[in-house]
Amino acid sequence: MSHKHKSTNWFRNFWKALGPGLVTGASDDDPSGIATYSQAGARFGLDTLWTALFCYPLMYGIQEMCARIGIVTNRGLAGIVKEYYPKWVLYLLIGFSCPAIILNIAADIAGMGAVANLIFPQIPAAIFSIAFTLLLLYFTIKLSYNRLARIMKFICLVLLVYLVVPFLVKQDIAAILKATFVPHIVFSADYLAVLVGVLGTTISPYLFFWQTSMEVEQFPEKKKHVVLDKFILPHMKKDIRMGMFFSVLVMFFITLTAGTVLHQHGIYEINTVQDAASALLPVAGNLAYILFAIGVIGISFLAIPVLAGSLSYIIAETFNWKEGLNKKFHEAKEFYFVMIISTLAGLIIQAYGVDPVKALIYTAVLYGVTAPVIIGIILHICNNKKIMEEYTNKPISNFLGIVTLLLMGLSAVLLIWMLG
Repeated sequence: MSHKHKSTNWFRNFWKALGPGLVTGASDDDPSGIATYSQAGARFGLDTLWTALFCYPLMYGIQEMCARIGIVTNRGLAGIVKEYYPKWVLYLLIGFSCPAIILNIAADIAGMGAVANLIFPQIPAAIFSIAFTLLLLYFTIKLSYNRLARIMKFICLVLLVYLVVPFLVKQDIAAILKATFVPHIVFSADYLAVLVGVLGTTISPYLFFWQTSMEVEQFPEKKKHVVLDKFILPHMKKDIRMGMFFSVLVMFFITLTAGTVLHQHGIYEINTVQDAASALLPVAGNLAYILFAIGVIGISFLAIPVLAGSLSYIIAETFNWKEGLNKKFHEAKEFYFVMIISTLAGLIIQAYGVDPVKALIYTAVLYGVTAPVIIGIILHICNNKKIMEEYTNKPISNFLGIVTLLLMGLSAVLLIWMLG
């Protein structure tokens, strides 16, 4: 067998092995995430690069637990909470998650339309927002799960443009390596706020629901233990590892772009993705500007369906509706109606001129309050033998989960205190 053929087979097998973990990780780098990472880099240069390495094990730990819950129980996270916990816990999650997800959709739609308008200024941003929203809804409802999953995987590749943008200007590799592996913490309120924002953006509650339900979609039948142990769980862990690595890699390069291109040219204030894209134009040129904008638009086509889909799974499991992207519209009308209504609600919110910066702040508060509660529930589920049988948490999973829980709880307190 030729070397070229072996390489082709390796890549094909590697690409085939990637699934929900890759989509989850990539969707975490949505326009709100891009704005947060750009703000971190613009304000503090290279001083927050280390957060990418720090966040990786935490992201892997919590998403692996969510995936394992879905695979072992064949139930979504909301369905498990409904069955094993008091009703008020489920209603609390819905009460905080639904507004946060809709506001996140609104902010992403606004960012996508605004960035497209920067490329084609003769067309109003609102027209782009409406067109993109309708296109997203059409394909999400029309396509089968398998086709939609394949398209989502290829959309993830759009984020690779961010690996190119920083190198369109000269870089100090030694300084980058030092900032990556040697944390430099600035003891100030602004720096603390950025750290809270980065942690809240990378560990978002809607991804917990999405990951669990996607594993159920991918492995819909009850599995025998030997199949779980030898094939499905190892496959899932590899997928999560690669998906979370991809997410923090993109996070790293967006922060690097802002930290070296914007910060070094005296641009310290970035609030939205269009701010970041606009700021790149005069200091890094047209190519950096266009690549950055394309990345925002491309990932929005992934992130918005993930956000709306997460909400659909939560509501459908709460009311025992038929659910799943693997079902056609007429087979799960209520599930798809939630997707339609939540996406259109996001469009309406941004159309009425709601400040996207304020929308992201409100989203961060709601996510911040909800995340510690959901993480605590996930840890409890994963240590419950009645639910998870012999697939309960190993010590390393509990360690990562507890660290994440404590950090998210502290972040929630700090966020409320800073906004108060």
